[in-house]
Amino acid sequence: MSAFKEGDPTTLNRLYGRSQGKPLRARQQGLVDNLLPQIAVPAEGPVTSQILFGDDLPLHFEIGFGGGEHLAYRADLLPDHGFIGAEPFVNGVAQALTHIEEQKLANVRLHMGDALDVLSRVPDGSLTMIYLLHPDPWPKAKHAKRRMMNDGPVSMFADKLKPGGEFRFGTDHPVYLRHALMVMQRHTDAFEWQVKDRSCWEVRPSGWPETRYEHKARTVYGHEVWYFRYRRK
Repeated sequence: MSAFKEGDPTTLNRLYGRSQGKPLRARQQGLVDNLLPQIAVPAEGPVTSQILFGDDLPLHFEIGFGGGEHLAYRADLLPDHGFIGAEPFVNGVAQALTHIEEQKLANVRLHMGDALDVLSRVPDGSLTMIYLLHPDPWPKAKHAKRRMMNDGPVSMFADKLKPGGEFRFGTDHPVYLRHALMVMQRHTDAFEWQVKDRSCWEVRPSGWPETRYEHKARTVYGHEVWYFRYRRK
């Protein structure tokens, strides 16, 4: 009997893991209470650039943005693009709000919760880029169905990206790496791996900043880090 169970995040309909860590500092709590409601993705209805930003902007979506370093960097780099970030961990959301306030980023909208709840409401063919960077690897075989890199979510990514749009994926976990590559191999009808040689997955691409999580993985734990770019056919 296989340890792998049927299902993936699109069918499980629940989040796993912690939603909060250490208590928020006063400033962070203030941002969650006051700034987050101003820039939160609406709880219902279509999620479009016009609804979020009042304009037809190229739209980016980051799944599980951690502390928001990458999200804030990209939003600052591309001020005429719109960015959506989803993260269930309130401490990460508070950190992202700090970046948004300090950098005065008007082109970011956040969702504190399940990314797929929001992504499912994005019209098909609307997104310019999707980012999935260092997701929880759920390394045990019995937990593989919890991984965001599974057939259901990847099919949704393909639906939501416009032709020529890009899906970026990064990990420092070898088990997750092998699993993700097997999944993506089943979706070659929708995605083309942007690769020429091994440097394409060993060297961080331009415009892809190092997050605190990645830095810790590399310097503290001595992990290799791998980077992948897939173009929507």
